[in-house]
Amino acid sequence: MDFPTDQAPGAPIRSGIPEHGRIPKYYVVKAHVSALIDELGKGGTLPTERDLALRFAVSRETVRQALRELLLEGRLRRQGRGTVVAGPKLEQPLSLASYTEGVRRQGRTPGRHLIGLDRFPCPEALAAETGIVCGEPVWHLERVLLADDERVGLESTYVSVARVPRLGEEFDPDSSFYAYLNDRLGITFGGADERIETVLATPREALLIGTPPALPMLLLHRISRDADGLSLERVRTLFRGDRFSFTTQLGARV
Repeated sequence: MDFPTDQAPGAPIRSGIPEHGRIPKYYVVKAHVSALIDELGKGGTLPTERDLALRFAVSRETVRQALRELLLEGRLRRQGRGTVVAGPKLEQPLSLASYTEGVRRQGRTPGRHLIGLDRFPCPEALAAETGIVCGEPVWHLERVLLADDERVGLESTYVSVARVPRLGEEFDPDSSFYAYLNDRLGITFGGADERIETVLATPREALLIGTPPALPMLLLHRISRDADGLSLERVRTLFRGDRFSFTTQLGARV
């Protein structure tokens, strides 16, 4: 295969067109709509399905398939009864930086909406992961993540009550938990184990985030330790797959 010299780094090779050259109709429409998205820019309103079907001489179902893929990829979003061009995805660093820091670095305003702050005895499964004694009191903090008031994720944090006994009285649920630990309690992070997978949201999660259940999500599991190597928190964060990407820096292995 001859590599196209105008191939953009990171783009699908040959623009995703098979070597045999037979291209599904919906993919041709998707390519045309992608070009239209670039012309319209963020917030631009896409023509109706009927207008696009007439413009490209295809059925409305073919247009719908193309739009479904662009919606899942995060290039478009629904607004009322119409479809508009979405902004670029948020880039969240794979580091011990907080969600707040990551969003602010991109010129967006971070926020959180509290779902609940509960206290209960540590169950066996959580104890096995974190080293917290089974039955010892733990906090569960659940919050919807916001970026410029747009719901983009759902975060669950589990932490020992012994480490943060006054969490329910002192902590502002709209603020950074990491900043609270560091600034108020003098606790610094020393490291973490992290795992990412692709999932579909449960009906409850989709309702809280405000997305269709079929929208792919990025699920991040993190177990953090303090500077002394002691277990600090267990976090489960669900990020919208159409609004987030993750970045990291890799060094040479010594």
